[in-house]
Amino acid sequence: MLNFGIIGCGSIGGFLGRLLTRRDGELADRARLVAVAGRNPAPVRALAAELGCEALDVADLLARPDVDAVVVCTPSGTHAELGTAALEAGKHVLLEKPVDVCRDAVERLLATARRTGRTVGVVSQRRFDPAARLARAAVRDGALGRVTSVLIEVPWWRGDAYYAGGTWRGTRALDGGGALMNQAVQAVDLAMWLAGPVEEVAAHTALLAHHGLEVEDVATASLRFADGALGALLATTAAYPGRTARIAVHGDRGSVVIDNDELAYFHAAQDGEQATAYGAYGAGNQADAHRPSLAADGTRDSIGLLYQPHRDQLADFCDAIAAGRSPLVDAEAGRRALDVVLAVYASARTGRAVRPGDTGTPVSSGTPEIPGIPGIPGKESLS
Repeated sequence: MLNFGIIGCGSIGGFLGRLLTRRDGELADRARLVAVAGRNPAPVRALAAELGCEALDVADLLARPDVDAVVVCTPSGTHAELGTAALEAGKHVLLEKPVDVCRDAVERLLATARRTGRTVGVVSQRRFDPAARLARAAVRDGALGRVTSVLIEVPWWRGDAYYAGGTWRGTRALDGGGALMNQAVQAVDLAMWLAGPVEEVAAHTALLAHHGLEVEDVATASLRFADGALGALLATTAAYPGRTARIAVHGDRGSVVIDNDELAYFHAAQDGEQATAYGAYGAGNQADAHRPSLAADGTRDSIGLLYQPHRDQLADFCDAIAAGRSPLVDAEAGRRALDVVLAVYASARTGRAVRPGDTGTPVSSGTPEIPGIPGIPGKESLS
């Protein structure tokens, strides 16, 4: 049994708190929520009362000897520094996406994790969707043949009220970016989990539908994967009224499409099968044959998120700690996804193709100020 504390009592902190207190069969004997913390006392007390746990400030939560692991659900630009402080306090750490917005801060986090021997994971629950696991197995086993192209589409809408709902949203220092960094980074991680690392990026970004933001609401990119496949990326919060996210992986012997975390299309060529010279135009969908094996818990939280993918990632995180192994989505995976995002921004800024990891100055060049931890002065709300 691992005792958890949550830092950050906004929507995602509340969601993960409710997941940890559901007494779900997968987590009942592995995880228990002890306390929640944040800068603003009112939302911390409200969430603690809802969940039946203690309300603390950040420093007190990190000092608690009965807290084994900390889930960081604060503004993106504070993730790595808070995670580093938790590691120094002897805690295991699970960071809400993205791992951070500043690569230097992530490097410090990784170095601290190596030195302390503690486990660090990054929330990327889409890897735990049954459809994603099927797609991963199909690529790994060669059922799609050679992967030739990947499409990543996140055509969402976020209204002005969304950005007004948190003073950090839409800022370069703490949001780190817009539609790509905040909304689509998990899709980038999933695409690389399916098709391998991205080797080169050429991109454009723009702010077209919102006002007063420091970051983009539209990002497009051409991607070249290490094994030769080519990809196209669209991430936007300016697609009114909002559509579902979709990832497609195409190979020379099959294709798979995941739409809204569900298997929308699947075809793997059978022995001796040959398509007509002009192709099938979407025919031959084998998805129905796989759906019985993809049954999942469809229970959703009050904010609309499914419990099952996050539950399975939390279970993997607990198992990784128990076994002394890395979780499926570790800090290195988080850094790889961040590198692609930063490469998109660097390419859009410079007008040239960029290799992930060779992006020059990070989006946030300074250390974000975090309240409640000695030596790190307070600036923004963690709630």
